[in-house]
Amino acid sequence: MSLNDLLHYLRLGGVTLALLLGASVVALGVAIERLIALWGVSERSRNLGEIVHKHLLRGDVAAARTAAERSDAVAADIFLAGFDRWERSRASGGNGIESAVERERAQVGLKLRRNLWLLATIGSTTPFVGLFGTVAGIMRSFKDLGVDVEAGGTGGSAAVMTGISEALVATAVGILVAVQAMVFYNYFQARLSRVLVELRLLGDEFSELLKERATGVVLPEPPPSREPSTPPATRPDPQPASS
Repeated sequence: MSLNDLLHYLRLGGVTLALLLGASVVALGVAIERLIALWGVSERSRNLGEIVHKHLLRGDVAAARTAAERSDAVAADIFLAGFDRWERSRASGGNGIESAVERERAQVGLKLRRNLWLLATIGSTTPFVGLFGTVAGIMRSFKDLGVDVEAGGTGGSAAVMTGISEALVATAVGILVAVQAMVFYNYFQARLSRVLVELRLLGDEFSELLKERATGVVLPEPPPSREPSTPPATRPDPQPASS
């Protein structure tokens, strides 16, 4: 298809085709933005999780928190929420750490799903926009046919070709844009499902380790007790020998 043919179809499509092409550009922009945002999310989260877990297994909570503060992984927010709760709940044995981690994980999930609703909306609405273009094109065809007959024409196919072309172009483009958006949407949904499962596993293991550290803090080792020394056994006095 040459450039002239493409421009010809664009002129036939009119406003409907312009809306569909705009929706296609938006879907492509959202897909690129989400692809960049999700690039390496799982790998960075796993690496940070391994570092934090190693520090916690050694009992070094301060080093684990420092590693989370210096990381740009999405799991860092989950770990920091757990550390904040741990600071407030050490006296109670770490109660509420799991809830704090789960709440932050849900917020991270919302951030990762940002703008995906646009893909779902475009995928579900553009076929109807194309259908609207089809109806508008058919209406235009009948109008052109009536004008031609009133003007003394024969009402042949030439009078309705423009409107039918517009209808067919709008329908085809609407379907293509919907397919494009739904392919992007399903891909990101599948990828996010895997990422969120990995974050849940990291959060569960982190909560268990951090709660163990909280329990160890509130139960310090007792100081060594000094047992009282037993007095030495007294030897009985020797009995005087009888004469």
